[in-house]
Amino acid sequence: MVVKKVHLPVLVEKDEDGFYVVECPLLQGCYTQGKTLDEALKNIHEVIEMCLEEQKEEIVEHLDTVQEFSYHIVSAEI
Repeated sequence: MVVKKVHLPVLVEKDEDGFYVVECPLLQGCYTQGKTLDEALKNIHEVIEMCLEEQKEEIVEHLDTVQEFSYHIVSAEI
């Protein structure tokens, strides 16, 4: 079995209770949290590995084609 390494973006948000919530937007349902940033990043690493094991092979192959991922903030009036 050939092992590939993919680089995936994650989004981190600190919630109102002080927990760090982390999600990988390229993998559906791939999110976790932690009391510290280090704990949250360790947790998302484990969750990403579980999500990749469950994803179909063509989805995993698609991840290699992602060349750029950017994060933008858009203002809206409420």
